[in-house]
Formats: sequence, structure tokens, C-alpha cells
Amino acid sequence: MNTPRSTGIALLVLDVAATVVVFNVVTHFRGLGVAEHFILDPLKWPIAAIIFAIYLIDGYKARTDMLSVDYTSQHSIALLGALGATLLFTFAFNPAGYELQTSRGVIAFSFLALIPLTLGYRRLIYPVVLSSRGEHCLVFLGDRSSCLAFRVECKKMGMTQPVVFTVVSEESAVPFAPDDSSDRLRPFSEVLDALQNGRLNIEAIILRESARELPTDISQRLVELYFSGVPTYTLELFHQVYWQKIPLYRLNQTWLFQEGFQIAREPVFERLKRASDIALSAFGLLLASPLILIGALAVWLGDHGPIFFFQTRIGKNHLPFRLVKLRTMRVEPTDGDLYTQPSDPRITRVGHFLRSSRLDELPQLWNVLRGDMSLIGPRAEWDRLVANYEREIPCYNFRHLVKPGITGWAQVNYPYGANMEDTLRKLEYDLYYIRHFSFMLDASIVLKTIHIMLFGKGR
Repeated sequence: MNTPRSTGIALLVLDVAATVVVFNVVTHFRGLGVAEHFILDPLKWPIAAIIFAIYLIDGYKARTDMLSVDYTSQHSIALLGALGATLLFTFAFNPAGYELQTSRGVIAFSFLALIPLTLGYRRLIYPVVLSSRGEHCLVFLGDRSSCLAFRVECKKMGMTQPVVFTVVSEESAVPFAPDDSSDRLRPFSEVLDALQNGRLNIEAIILRESARELPTDISQRLVELYFSGVPTYTLELFHQVYWQKIPLYRLNQTWLFQEGFQIAREPVFERLKRASDIALSAFGLLLASPLILIGALAVWLGDHGPIFFFQTRIGKNHLPFRLVKLRTMRVEPTDGDLYTQPSDPRITRVGHFLRSSRLDELPQLWNVLRGDMSLIGPRAEWDRLVANYEREIPCYNFRHLVKPGITGWAQVNYPYGANMEDTLRKLEYDLYYIRHFSFMLDASIVLKTIHIMLFGKGR
């Protein structure tokens, strides 16, 4: 039952040990004075930076796919960010005489060596964890319709872990389909017996919320399992813990009044976020101004049309504002397709590059500085699309509790939305961000955004 937690602890211990060993080895081969003794205490800041950066990309979660190319790039970006933070702390905030100030090379070479090392043992450990997880299944308890719905959702999320679908009533324990006898709904009592007899290992139990009460004997056995250490989640909580999104079936007009929503309830969060937006957007505009000028020149040379693209978007509290971007599409009447499609003929040659590199987004820093937007938040949607969404999607207006952002939790977890189904799924991530806002979540989004920008994902 404790495999995920023990895996995380083991990886953390390995990261600490690897950092200590690598820094001492690099120091020794660089022939510096600090090599005369084993260095440990000065390494607490690099270790803290590494642990924090890896934590932001879920590098200590057993469920993270550490064999994927995406994780490899995120891990590398995270450690390079930790390198930058360590250099800044070492040379800007530490008093003279701090041991690591002897050489920037020691810090740089150590971090560069740690990237393949920390990735290497993760890639060795992950298959073992994956094999162990394969032996531990999830148990879903609900009625037939909710089991079918959860089965579909697992496929959409690309979930490979086995799930045992169970129902309370034995009369409902039938195959999902008449010709599918291998995958069926099982009585929950049968699964409990298999668990207690050691024939089944489970990671967690998932309960579909229902107005109907469970039979007394089933409830009692669930309580016993819970207190014996078996994690038990409601379906809504499972969505948040495992998939980090809010399931839309739980939305109603009273959902907003549950726990969470610090950013909407506490003015201090909003003020801190606004202060950071002002500082970072002003600094970003200063740094990005040459890129914006080059991009603007490229757009003008492409077809001698307008340089910037302005569009009415909906912001916090449903207030409209004019969003500004570098123009990437031909100047055409606005009654065309509301969504940008793959290989859309309306996109210019320059526009393809600007979109893939995300350079067209840079002028939005002006919207952030003005206060129309935040650096991080739900995507700012076109007012015409918002009008459609609010007619079709109950509680869609909840996403307007906060300012829209240049990047956000939905943007880094789900590709560009080009239809109503995509909009629904992106809304699940937006609502998760609004409910669970934290500056650590923002930092995680920044790292994932850098990864997406470097590898040109999305549109």
C-alpha cells in the first residue's frame, strides 16, 4: 500500500546523496581549496533548489511517467532552473566567504552532471515501480452507468493501471457488453473477499457519489478497509488527486461555496499575484522588446498588413478587454471558422513560426501590465465563443472568477481546444486551478510552459 510514498522518499534520498557526491567530486577535480575537506553544509541551498524544482514537475510521484520524452525535458528544465536559483542565491544573497562562491564552474558543472544522473536512476527505478503498480489495481464502486462513464474517462486519460469495476447489487454484475465476458461488472462483496483472502492487491477504492446510501454491511467493510490503510476516494476527489482536474458532473450553483478558492476569497492572494504580475510583465516587456520588434517587422514584410491583432476577450468578472498579439493570420472577414484548425490556410508563413515559438503571445505582457490579464490563469476566450459556451455549459462563468492568463493549468495539460468537447475538458483543468491556486502551482505551470515553448506543442 505504501509503494508510491516509499518510491518518493527513495528518490528524494537519492537526489540528496547524488547532489552531495557530485558537488564533492567536481570540487575535487577542479582542484579548489574547498576540496581539502568534505563539503556538506553549503550544499543545503542547492539541495533545496533541486528538491523544490523536481517536486514542481511531480518528479517524486510514482504515477509520473519518467520514461517519457516530455518528462526528460521537464526534468532538465527544472534542474537548469535550480541552477539559476542557486547561482543567484550564492552570489547575490550570501555574505562573502560562502564556500560555493569559490567557483561558478563548480556549481554549473555539478548541475549539468546531475541532470543525466538523476534522470538515469529514475529511468531505472520507474520500470520496477510500473511492474509493482501493475499488480495493484484500482477498485471502482458505482452503478452500471457510472462504471461505464468512468471506463470511458480512463481511456481518454490514457490510464494503463487496471481497474476493477464493481457494483453493490449482484444482479448488475454482468459483462459491459454481451460479447465481452473478459471485462465485467463484479459484485463488490466478491472483490472484498478476494482482497481479504490475498487474491487481489489494490491501490485505492473509488466511490461514485450517490444520493442512495450504501448497504450497512458494505459501508462497515469500507470503513474497516479505510482504517486499515486502504486509500478511499470519492470520484470527485480521485479526479483532483490523480488527474488534477475537476469533473464537470459535480458542478452546480453551490459548488463554488466549498473549501478552496483562496484566490477568489482572500484579497492578499490577489494583491500578491498582481504585484508579481506587474514586476514580471514589466521586466518581460523590457527583455522581449527586441523579439517583439523583430516579429513585428517579419509580419509587416510578409504581406504589408497590420502588425498587431486585436480581439475582444472576456476577463475577470465578465469584463471585456482588447487583447493584443502579433498577427499570425491573413486579414479576412471575421465570419469564418471560429476555431483555428491544423494547417489552417488562414495562417501566414511568418504566423506558423510565431505560433510554434509562442512569440505571437509576447505583446500580451502589455495586457498583463495594464491589469486586463495575469501571467497565469485560464485562457482569455473570444467574446463570441464565450457567448456560445455560456449557453451550452452550465457554470461556465465560474472561470471568470479570476483574471485570464497568458499560460495556465489547462494550457499545459491539454492541447488547443477546437470544439465544444475540448472546451469542456479544458474547463475541468481551469476549475482545478481556480480552486487549488497556489504560488507553487504557478511555478509548476511556468516550468511546463517553458517545456511546451521549447518543443512547440499546441497551437
